[in-house]
Amino acid sequence: MAAQKINEGLEHLAKAEKYLKTGFLKWKPDYDSAASEYGKAAVAFKNAKQFEQAKDACLKEAVAHENNRALFHAAKAYEQAGMMLKEMQKLPEAVHLIEKASMMYLENGTPDTAAMALERAGKLIENVDPEKAVQLYQQTANVFENEERLRQAVELLGKASRLLVRGRRFDEAALSIQKEKNIYKEIENYPTCYKKTIAQVLVHLHRNDYVAAERCVRESYSIPGFNGSEDCAALEQLLEGYDQQDQDQVAEVCNSPLFKYMDNDYAKLGLSLVVPGGGVKKKAAAPPQAKPEGTAAPAAEDEEDEYAGGLC
Repeated sequence: MAAQKINEGLEHLAKAEKYLKTGFLKWKPDYDSAASEYGKAAVAFKNAKQFEQAKDACLKEAVAHENNRALFHAAKAYEQAGMMLKEMQKLPEAVHLIEKASMMYLENGTPDTAAMALERAGKLIENVDPEKAVQLYQQTANVFENEERLRQAVELLGKASRLLVRGRRFDEAALSIQKEKNIYKEIENYPTCYKKTIAQVLVHLHRNDYVAAERCVRESYSIPGFNGSEDCAALEQLLEGYDQQDQDQVAEVCNSPLFKYMDNDYAKLGLSLVVPGGGVKKKAAAPPQAKPEGTAAPAAEDEEDEYAGGLC
């Protein structure tokens, strides 16, 4: 079966080459027909699991479409070539081609398709190169935001933020979460703004920046419903415990359901949060008890006992 499909692919390649040839009566290559044959060859090679040959056929199809000024179809072919590279576990090369495809989608005036391609690329590379995945998710969010599709944009920003937290890139994470929060405020999703404030505070405290954490809470008072919410009360309690170096109070807040059932990356930040010095709040020392009259001081007794028997 595989041999049959390989032969079928080779036949389509041969036909494509013929369409590209010029002669005395044919001055211009037939790019459209050649692209069609390259596409058929790619499918045949893919079915035979000959992914290297399938990738090469896709690239030739893309070039033929480009020469025919069919940008959308060229982008599709580049994206398919990327998927063949994925099958070969060549993920960075796959992402490169999918990025190229997304740029062509944008040039063609199909931003939605460009965004979906970028998101797919991000998912491909996330476990191998999180930094690249962050970049791709942020690019996708920008495309959606330019199209005023804010809900899709903020979803992709959320993925980027979580990856930044996972990589302990807290400075960048703080900025990313702030951008999420701004969009949620713009679309009037206020309860999610409260959750993003919790995430911000945890990130800032892991940056050892109490001032920035406190400022986040203070600025959130302007969000409708935040002041008086359980999120607000918990954050005030958290900041008080952190400021007083009371590890017990901080742990109590971070182990509450409000914190534990957040996105896993933020829940872990809460559970691993340690106050400066890592100590527990010291209890106030008990006042000294008054001694009954006539009771000798212990120190004096000790001195008497030491020399009670004399020197001999």
